[in-house]
Amino acid sequence: MHPTQPKAYLIGAGIGSIDYLTNRATALVTLAEVLIYDDLVDTHILQLAPPTCQKIYVGKRGGKPSFSQVAINQLLVKYCQEGKIVIRLKSGDAGVFGRIYPEILALKAANCNFELVPGISSALAAPLLAGIPLTEKEISRHFVVVSGHNPENLDWSILAQIDTLVILMGGSALKIIVEKLQNSGRSNLEPVAIIRESGRSQQRLWRGTLGDIVSKTENTILSPCIIIIGQVVNLASMPIPSPLKDKTILVTRAVEQSSQFSQLLQEVGAKVLEMPTLAIHPPSSWSELDLAINSLNQFDWLILTSANGVDYFFNRLRTLKKDARDLAGVKIAVVGKKTASSLQQQGLIADYIPADFIADALVLNFPEALLGKKILFPRVETGGREILVQELSSKGAEVIEVPAYQSGCPDKIDPQVWQALQAKTIDTITFASSKTVQNFVTLVNQALGFYPHLSLELLLKNVRIASIGPQTSKTCSELLGRVDVEAQEYTLEGLVEALCND
Repeated sequence: MHPTQPKAYLIGAGIGSIDYLTNRATALVTLAEVLIYDDLVDTHILQLAPPTCQKIYVGKRGGKPSFSQVAINQLLVKYCQEGKIVIRLKSGDAGVFGRIYPEILALKAANCNFELVPGISSALAAPLLAGIPLTEKEISRHFVVVSGHNPENLDWSILAQIDTLVILMGGSALKIIVEKLQNSGRSNLEPVAIIRESGRSQQRLWRGTLGDIVSKTENTILSPCIIIIGQVVNLASMPIPSPLKDKTILVTRAVEQSSQFSQLLQEVGAKVLEMPTLAIHPPSSWSELDLAINSLNQFDWLILTSANGVDYFFNRLRTLKKDARDLAGVKIAVVGKKTASSLQQQGLIADYIPADFIADALVLNFPEALLGKKILFPRVETGGREILVQELSSKGAEVIEVPAYQSGCPDKIDPQVWQALQAKTIDTITFASSKTVQNFVTLVNQALGFYPHLSLELLLKNVRIASIGPQTSKTCSELLGRVDVEAQEYTLEGLVEALCND
């Protein structure tokens, strides 16, 4: 799918997590040339846009400086008239308190082509995500959705007669809302639920009645929240507690890496911070890899030990006007599920995956005698482990190592992560390779140079260190002094399971 003409897409980004973004919206965001987005839009959605996409934040938060609606309208028209594919992202559904109509009028007035793309509204989804059905025979035959932004402008004598009320943007006006309903005859015993950050890993739920909900939430920042008032609140099913609920986990990863691991952690309740610790680049020279690719028929085996190795090898294969057919007669061995999955995305299935997802196990259980076999091993240019090559060679194989990519350290630590480390809000730090440990220490020590009163040991006091496997654990012990959690299965899923069982 690709638009054939300039167009503005007014899209509902759904509630909370990227998990609730529609397929239509996902496909359109990947085509964006200009992305204009509101507050509360999941940052993972922004990462779907192409690297060349211009991203413009125009979020509006109460009491804070923000773009005017007129300015937003002008941006939409400007980029649409420039012939851009413009994506306008609003949280929830753009048609439910999303101020979408002024933008429609502006685009119409400028003769700009546009399309409306529905999203999942928090008014409907938030109650259900908290286990609360909005309707139920006898106790809730109807519900109404209102904005609590200006409660004085609503007719509470009518609203008090509605079975179920869903109030958006009412966190700061909770006391006024409660008083209005009480004065209009609603019972003090009427059940109330308040859901903050719905659809996100940090979702929180308060339950009470009109008589006590204000005191239960006193001195608490409720926004952004949804308020539900009615007997259906008592029907709320109690969800199974998430194993990592209220835990903040720092994920160290490559700059370009997907957020698969973060999503796995969020599914079990964790709040996730991501810290880029690896910057993946092309090798300093392609000559050795090109030479190997041009003589693939001389090799018996191709060994791939990382998703990066897979991606860079096959990208280079295509650059040289070759494809998987040139690997006919060459068997492929991979280390790890993620590497195997990356290979499958290239349309190939590995001939051999060791049961234990570590490089050492590959040699130990190799499916055929290695004597006289010629093996191509595309790998990181510097800093990789030598044990695999040594073991293969000791069995009589001829191993041709070629640099396929380079792994470096980012220039500086992510500011949000550095702030969290100082504030002691991180419960666990995860490492999926020795290189992430090494670069984490480098980045932290670099930042510590400006804080002589701090040390690595003080920053990590009471922070759990979690490792994906034995080699990473060894590096953690050497550089950080300890390992608190190690995965039994050396995969991202295994690391999540270890954290849940810890």
